Formats: sequence, structure tokens, C-alpha cells
Amino acid sequence: MAHTLDIRIGTLVSGGPQTADYIRQIKGYGFESFSITFWQTLGATDLRLLASQVKEAIGDDDIKISSLAVFGNPLDATPIDQETLHGWETLIDHASLFGADTVAGFTGRLRGKSIPDSMPRFKEVFAPLAQRAADKGIRLAFENCSMGGNWHTGDWNLAHNPKAWELMFDAVPAENLGLEWEPCHQMVTLIDPIPQLRAWVSKVFHLHGKCATIRWDVIRQYGIEGPVPFAFHRTPGFGDCNWTDVISELRMGGYQGSIDIEGWHDPVYRGDLEMTGQVHGLNYLKNCRGGSFIPNPK
Repeated sequence: MAHTLDIRIGTLVSGGPQTADYIRQIKGYGFESFSITFWQTLGATDLRLLASQVKEAIGDDDIKISSLAVFGNPLDATPIDQETLHGWETLIDHASLFGADTVAGFTGRLRGKSIPDSMPRFKEVFAPLAQRAADKGIRLAFENCSMGGNWHTGDWNLAHNPKAWELMFDAVPAENLGLEWEPCHQMVTLIDPIPQLRAWVSKVFHLHGKCATIRWDVIRQYGIEGPVPFAFHRTPGFGDCNWTDVISELRMGGYQGSIDIEGWHDPVYRGDLEMTGQVHGLNYLKNCRGGSFIPNPK
């Protein structure tokens, strides 16, 4: 039976020694899930200890760890790239300790190469990772952020364009390979996110709660390569995307999982206003979800 918490609303938390204390401080605001994220490397993090600390911080509250993530480039050959690849393997092996069924991050890419040129390496790395994950009941989800790259060149990620998704999922046709999607990264490239979501919802395993504001007046005056910024990443509730439509498409597509707010990008609600903006986004997304679950009369 579908109900409100089939789609949870939460936020991202940096992985490390501060994770459990941060969760303990903010869980009372009403977050229903947390995505624990690392940048490029897990460092010296003891995941067994971290899982124990996180479980203690959550206590008896109805809160889930939706996913674990490492954001780096696992396809190229530098030492930090190899650490990122090892991070994927380690998170896959330990995700169940957190009660999480999804490990996420960038695909990586061969630096300076086109998306098609990186596909053989993508298959070489992620075919065995997908099998490793499937053996443990884990799904792998790729964030749709370009990180400044494009079709022809880039440093971090292949998974930022629907044509790239077609190539990826053809190269590794694993059912447990999917997307960590958000409308923001599509909006800032002037892609309409709603029909895209409708087409790809079956491959969406996790969502980042991030929106965008597009300044169409700037585009009409200066274009998208001029000196004036034409787009800003926003916390949900402050941008142009109608999240009621997003959540409706998710429900119609059968999505069950979390929307975890990715903060620290909003040009207004940052710094001292960071948690103000995040809690506004949390409550906004809950309203877009339909508010509190109301059981039908018998």
C-alpha cells in the first residue's frame, strides 16, 4: 500500500567523524532520511564504526540512511582516481551496515576525452562493480551533474545527458545500474526536466533535492556564454521547478525512495541561512508530496 513515506524527504550529510553528531543536531527538524557522502576518498573512515555511530544517533526515530556516495573519478588512472574506485568497492561492501540499498557517485570519465571515447573504460570498471553490488542486493546510482564537462571533454562525469545514459546502460545492461537524478542539473543546461523524468523514472534510484533559477531575461540579452550568470542552483522551494509535478511523476512511475536535499549551493540561503533554507525546503517538499499521510475511511 502506498503512503507518504514511500517517498522520504531528507538531506545530504558529509561522511566522517562528524557525521553522527551532525545527524543528532538536525534530525529533530523533521528529516526522514540521510545520504552520507564522501568527496573522492573515504580517507581513514572506519565504516563499521561509522555505521554504529549513525545508528546510535538515529535511535528509535523513523529515519533511514537512503544511500552512501563517493564523488570522484573512478575511471582514470591517478592515485586519487584509484582511491575513488576503491571507495565505490568499499561502500558497496558496507552499505548494508547502514541499512542502505544504494551507492551513488559520478561515473568518472577519461579526462579530456569524449563521452563515447570513455565508454569502454566505463564498461571495464562498472560491469564488475554492478555484479559486486547485485550480489549484495545493492543498486548503483550516477548523479547527473556535468561538473563543467560536456559531450566532447570533461574531468568527472559521463552521466549528465540522456544520450549518455543510453550509451551507459547499453554498455552495462544491469538492472541495478541507474541514476541519482535532480532537475537542477538539467535545468541549467536548458533541458525541461519533467518530460525527461517521465521517460527515465524507471532508472531513477535516488534524488538530490536541488532546484534552479533560470534568468531568461539574461539569456535573451546576453545568451548562455556571456558575462552575466543566467542560472543559479537553488534549494527546493526557492527555484523555478514545481516539485509537486516532480513527485507526481515519481509516484506515477512507481518510485519508492528518498529525495535528499543537496544544500550549500543556494546563492541566498547559505552561510548563516543554510539550515533555514534546508528546513524550508524540507517542509516545502513534504507539502509537494501531499502533506501528512491521511488513511482512507474504511
